[in-house]
Amino acid sequence: MSNASPTIKAAPGARPGPEDAVPWVTLSTVMIGMFMAILDSFIVVVAGPAIRTELRATASELQWVLAGYQLSYAVVLITGGRLADLYGRRRVFVIGTAVFTLASLACAVAGGPGVLIGARVVQGLGAALMVPQVFTVITLTVSARNRHRVFGVLGVVMGMASVSGQVVGGLLIGADLFGSGWRSVFWVNIPIGIATIVLALAYVPESRAERTRKLDVPGVLVLSAALLLLTYPLIQGRDAGWPWWTWACFAASALAFALFVALERAVDRRGGEPLVKLSLFAQRSFSLGIVLVIAVYALLTSYYLALSVSMQEGLGMSALGAGLVYAPAAVTFFVCGLIAGRLVPKYGRRVLETGAVVLSAGYLTTAVVLLSGPRLTPLLVIPTLMLQSVGGGLLITPLLNTVLARIDPQTARRPRGWPPDRCPRLSRSVPRWGWRSSERCSSAPSTPVPPRGTGCTRRGMRSR
Repeated sequence: MSNASPTIKAAPGARPGPEDAVPWVTLSTVMIGMFMAILDSFIVVVAGPAIRTELRATASELQWVLAGYQLSYAVVLITGGRLADLYGRRRVFVIGTAVFTLASLACAVAGGPGVLIGARVVQGLGAALMVPQVFTVITLTVSARNRHRVFGVLGVVMGMASVSGQVVGGLLIGADLFGSGWRSVFWVNIPIGIATIVLALAYVPESRAERTRKLDVPGVLVLSAALLLLTYPLIQGRDAGWPWWTWACFAASALAFALFVALERAVDRRGGEPLVKLSLFAQRSFSLGIVLVIAVYALLTSYYLALSVSMQEGLGMSALGAGLVYAPAAVTFFVCGLIAGRLVPKYGRRVLETGAVVLSAGYLTTAVVLLSGPRLTPLLVIPTLMLQSVGGGLLITPLLNTVLARIDPQTARRPRGWPPDRCPRLSRSVPRWGWRSSERCSSAPSTPVPPRGTGCTRRGMRSR
């Protein structure tokens, strides 16, 4: 056989080649993990009053049930991405899903607030191992021309998880399956987690970063300390009355972040592997987009938490009633998110600008309603939530694409034998990989090595 570079020629009338195909089965599998991780930030909100009553938890303990998950998730998130670079993205994703599922089981059987808080912290660790792999798998397995579509779908998934968390939680608690009450919001994760692990082992290919040599331990420790010093006083400061130590933590956090930047630059200058590639922030679209993503999701999370607590504890609504208030907003967000995916290729950033204006108008309308005097009721809340969802659907869905679609996966390596259509026998294993294509194939020594048993070798194709 010739030693020329491998070429792929499309047969007459063939569908797009493997480089343009989108492996939706693979992507759907990892997006389930993303959906669960975000959903559990919101689904517990409507269960709060029931948890407090049954476990006799104090207000501070209930707050830690909600915040412990987010704190451990925030501290370990970046480290989870680097561990996957070292030990394999599928492996870390599966381990994270297993940890998340087992922690959900511990939450469901918790007999006291202390056990529940500890299990929620572990659950956040599992989520931090799952979520980074979603973005990496998309970057590795989807061509640049199709990446904006996939990130658009991911934006819908993330937004729907945020908006529908209260709806799902209210329905589960209202159904009271087998007398489980609030525990059902954790029981539901177990079959989904098991199914996700099975699908990941079957459909998600393994990959590692090609040049990653070791974990940047100093960077991990300093960044974790910086995030902890920032988030802990934000959680505890209000109840404590903002004493001096909260401001000392904020100051120490700023110093720790500055130290982290200095450490990462030093590692990069030495030719090492920094935990965070600071060169990404030189891209204007990335740096501005990150600020927007953080601002939008911080606003979304805090607003939904405050509103859910107000409806249950202030208005005396049931968990089911409070959850159903969000149902029209969830449907609106889903529809507008799909519409945004079609409008962005034609109108560009004007779609994001329109979404931001409408979202701001939604929150402004809410403020006017609250300040105008009438008693807060679901009939007043639902229209403002729907207006916010119109803006959120137009903004959040394409926002991820704006931030991530142009990132070059130069530090990552494609999975062995990827894409599978480079070998006819591997093409026939489409149900395993979730690909469809009708491509002709010729191999050469430089062709990626496919998995064993496909009958495709470095020296070319041959039948068994």
